[in-house]
Amino acid sequence: MKRLAVLLVLVMLVTFIVPTMAQGQETSVTVMHYFSDSLGRTAINEVFGAFQEETGITVFDNPLGHEDFKTTVLVMAAGGDLPDLFSYWAGARTQFVVDSGSLAPIDDMWAAANLDEVVPASIAQGATIYNGQHYLIPFGYHYAGFFYNPQVLADAGITELPKTWDEFKAMCDTLVAAGVSPVALGSMNRWPAQFWFDYLLLRTAGPEYRQALMAGEASYTDPEVVRAMELWKELVDAGYFVPDANAYDWTDAADQVANGEAAMTLMGTWITGYWNGNGLVPVENYDFFPFPVIDEGVPVASVGPVDGFVMSANARHPNSARALLTYLLTNTDAQATWAIGQGALSPNMNVDPSIYNDVMHRAGEVVAASEAFAFNYDLATTPPMAEGGLDMFAQFMNNPSGYMSYLEATQAVANEVFGE
Repeated sequence: MKRLAVLLVLVMLVTFIVPTMAQGQETSVTVMHYFSDSLGRTAINEVFGAFQEETGITVFDNPLGHEDFKTTVLVMAAGGDLPDLFSYWAGARTQFVVDSGSLAPIDDMWAAANLDEVVPASIAQGATIYNGQHYLIPFGYHYAGFFYNPQVLADAGITELPKTWDEFKAMCDTLVAAGVSPVALGSMNRWPAQFWFDYLLLRTAGPEYRQALMAGEASYTDPEVVRAMELWKELVDAGYFVPDANAYDWTDAADQVANGEAAMTLMGTWITGYWNGNGLVPVENYDFFPFPVIDEGVPVASVGPVDGFVMSANARHPNSARALLTYLLTNTDAQATWAIGQGALSPNMNVDPSIYNDVMHRAGEVVAASEAFAFNYDLATTPPMAEGGLDMFAQFMNNPSGYMSYLEATQAVANEVFGE
């Protein structure tokens, strides 16, 4: 209740301050986003500053913490008090806000800027179009994989990275024998645990089944889901995870890998931006490998989010908003600044690939070679369902032995969300 009260006060402050600063001026644009602190605050400041200098349009910028943003933006949408633009995740979350009538389509801007020649067709189709219209400008996208400390692996005598599930477990056993926790997971805010569920399900049941589950067309008590949870439980029971995962956030887990307390963490490429900002050197201090194959013959999928910006249906400064949206995607300098600063991959095909360090370059190659690209769990299903699933992951990390009861409770949520 205290958290909700704070959020409501924050919403009132944002909805009061933002229009007051810029109402009636087409030389300004109001923006709200979650790129704060470790998620790219410095880079987004640089991008907005360059836009202001080039266009003369003032950006009134309102960053919120990642977790507070998720609730605040929905409260503001329900009240019709959204800023001109706000950052959002492509997929089911954007679909949810589109269906609420809170967003303006941007087909005219898309055509005017000839964006089909800028954005790869796979991203354009999968991330920007909802109900047959363009609503989202992709700003960057990420890939989730195993990011590891090369020195820890070398000290344990590991010279080959795992490509199969058996090889992965053997590597973890070697690390445990060397006195090192194989895996760091900071699931305090629940979402970092989702990548384990995503990949375990995708590598066994495959992308089509996983999509059916996300849409409420399959059950959390199906054998496919049960098997994924059992595989996850085997890893926890074997002592592969740093204890008390729910006591840490994702940056804590990243620090545990960087300082050698753990060998690796399953996280998105934004971790490279965090590590680079702390002085770590790609390849020398950190590297990555893809989630290994579990069942042969299952299409190989990559998991990750597409971060974008959307325009509210009642934007007070639509012309300035469209100008900023176009700039964010088409300006290659802005795209490069963001990709380097946040540890993202650019959706602009014209960005020089030499901007990427070796780790990011190879991550992009993995995505390009994948047979499917899947949005991570909380972006692949509707927000009310995502809350139920994220709760399940956190419960699981507290007590893996209760996984069947968690799955039954999560299916009960699915019945309410999607209807029995």
